[in-house]
Amino acid sequence: MSKTQSQQLMVEWRSIDWRKLEKRVYKLQKRIYQASNRGDIKALRKLQKMLMKSWSASALAVRRVTQDNQGKKTAGVDGLKSLTPKQRLELVNKLHLGTKASPTRRVWIPKPGTEEKRPLGIPTMKDRALQALVKLALEPEWEARFEPNSYGFRPGRSCHDAIGAIFKAINVKSKYVLDADIAKCFDRINQEKLLAKLNTFPTLRRQVRSWLKAGVMDGKELFPTSEGTPQGGVISPLLANIALHGMEERIKEYVGSLKLGISLINRKFSVSLIRYADDFVILHEDITVVQGCQVIISDWLKDMGLELKPSKTRLAHTLNPVENEKPGFNFLGFNIRQFPVGKYHTGKSTHGELLGIKTIITPSKEKVKVHYDKIADVISRHKAAPQSALIKHLNPIIRGWANYYSTVVSKVTYAELDNLMYQKLRAWAKRRHPKKNMGDVVKRYWITIGGDNWVFATREGNNPLRLLDHAKTPIVRHVKVKGEASPYDGNLVYWSKRKGENPEMPTRVAMLLKKQKGKCARCNLYFREEEVMEINHKIPKSKGGKDKYDNWQLLHRHCHDIKTASDGSPGNKSGCNSAEPKPPRKLEMVNGKWAMRCV
Repeated sequence: MSKTQSQQLMVEWRSIDWRKLEKRVYKLQKRIYQASNRGDIKALRKLQKMLMKSWSASALAVRRVTQDNQGKKTAGVDGLKSLTPKQRLELVNKLHLGTKASPTRRVWIPKPGTEEKRPLGIPTMKDRALQALVKLALEPEWEARFEPNSYGFRPGRSCHDAIGAIFKAINVKSKYVLDADIAKCFDRINQEKLLAKLNTFPTLRRQVRSWLKAGVMDGKELFPTSEGTPQGGVISPLLANIALHGMEERIKEYVGSLKLGISLINRKFSVSLIRYADDFVILHEDITVVQGCQVIISDWLKDMGLELKPSKTRLAHTLNPVENEKPGFNFLGFNIRQFPVGKYHTGKSTHGELLGIKTIITPSKEKVKVHYDKIADVISRHKAAPQSALIKHLNPIIRGWANYYSTVVSKVTYAELDNLMYQKLRAWAKRRHPKKNMGDVVKRYWITIGGDNWVFATREGNNPLRLLDHAKTPIVRHVKVKGEASPYDGNLVYWSKRKGENPEMPTRVAMLLKKQKGKCARCNLYFREEEVMEINHKIPKSKGGKDKYDNWQLLHRHCHDIKTASDGSPGNKSGCNSAEPKPPRKLEMVNGKWAMRCV
């Protein structure tokens, strides 16, 4: 292909009317959701086939895995990554069901806080794009079916929603809890049972089977995959949720069959199963009911080829010790526990009765230790680095962790961490100036800013770079997502507002979301749950633009790339996505995760 033709394809990719494509695909997804909701299987299958044959959906799937996805530069067994606009357009036209799947590439990543490693299976770029296309069609169908207390790997739902559901279940009454974990869930799912549960049309069933049976390359050796779904695939979390769908209904059915002296509806409401991916808890005020639920769930899981992990499954009580087990339990990094209190500190039931208990949710001790160890490690690794470099490495760690726990009772924990961090920083500073007295060392690195004393900050210029304090993070109660609400129900105003209120959302992003009413400043489309948002300077800094709110706007990552290409910034004649030399890119925290963006 000639250079002129290649340039033409690049222009074509950038000139695609993404707004029109997004609207077209979302309209189909909404219709799929509605058809699934009313049980119209014929209409559902017809709409899914229509979506997967749509050029618009294929283009969006390719954009998602080659531009928006955080792992876009991770290669599969074909070694292909960082596609050019020309390659993206070629890939769009190759996406169709019935394609033979390539093996995934095995990558081992460390598990946070442990010495274990988790195996990931990285598909090829083509398989990733096709999986993204299939997910566009399957997800709305299953979002209409999934149980209300399933929160992991679902659009619009988070860990904080699961914690909110637990708080709601125990807030007025202490209960026994089965805190359980499924052993190697992704690796052991019975593939035939999963395909039967998926219950889709033959062509799509064969395609999913092909991905499940594709095998995995570890080094130069190919291993078969006769069970499980590979972690690392675009569609794997959805398949895992489908495999575990029905747990809550099975438990409610079991408790409903017991003779507890209350009505059937009240019996079903008396038990709660709250699940986040493969972690779940079962809550009930009767210990024998909880023990019976454990047996029922164990049998239910066996049918899917799964079992409970004994080392991570325990029976406890939210208020009192049980068989040498301390009161309370840990879930998703939080410690949930109840305490007896006097009449002046207790809440009231719906009937006006004093409860005598208070539910307190705090960061778990294990997660606090992991976080502190990470901070201490960064400080020790930057013994010779300038103060500004140390602050730049620590701030994203502090911000992300503090934001995650900003919805619960964390002020005491924050203060303790700040105190421990101060001791570490004092030792860091003293090591750099062993011959100076401590008073002079402190004055060199700690300054007063505004009304804040003892701020670890640089003394450079009028805008010093300061270290964040955990304790400065405001505590704001998270509002749990509505029962069975879904991003595919058409209520975009509700979902864009919720996105801005996510506790892991950086303050700048949340403020810009509110200012822009949940819409991208360039394409004017609502931000969807799975889309990456980036902060952009309206007037580039290279052209004199200021680094302040008046000059910031929030864009989709792909819209940001297009705007940067048109800014005419130094070294950027063809944009971030071309095959030409790329402009400088900056590492930034986006939605609690690292992201690269043009500057």
